[in-house]
Amino acid sequence: MAQQQVSAKKQQGMCLTPNLQLQIQYSNYKDRLQQMAQKIGDVEQETEEHKLVLETLEPLPQDRKCFRMINGVLVERTVRDVIPALKTNSEGLRKVLDDLLKQYKGTQDELEKWKVCSHLGLLCQSRSAERADSRGLQKKNKITVVQQ
Repeated sequence: MAQQQVSAKKQQGMCLTPNLQLQIQYSNYKDRLQQMAQKIGDVEQETEEHKLVLETLEPLPQDRKCFRMINGVLVERTVRDVIPALKTNSEGLRKVLDDLLKQYKGTQDELEKWKVCSHLGLLCQSRSAERADSRGLQKKNKITVVQQ
């Protein structure tokens, strides 16, 4: 959504102020983190469901009939057939979850570094302006005027 705002502003011929650019970048980071958090929640829920089904099936006799949904079709199987598939799926979901958590942490770290750099960049700009003023320099219409 923030990218659309930038494109719209550029098409209108408007310049983006540094503050607006920073707000858009911050919104992009927050949106990415929110999307990842949603995916993590979905995978955690599915992992928990697999765990509950496994806990329910493991004490049952191996030749007992059970039903499994495969691509929207309910299929009759035995506990013996279903448990290995559930364990494999559960392990795969745990790996996906670990990867998503690493990505989330990496994006969080990236956001924190960006915050520091953008904050320092603004400080550097304001300090250079202060130094210019203290030396008797003024900027008018992008021209430096030296006062004596």
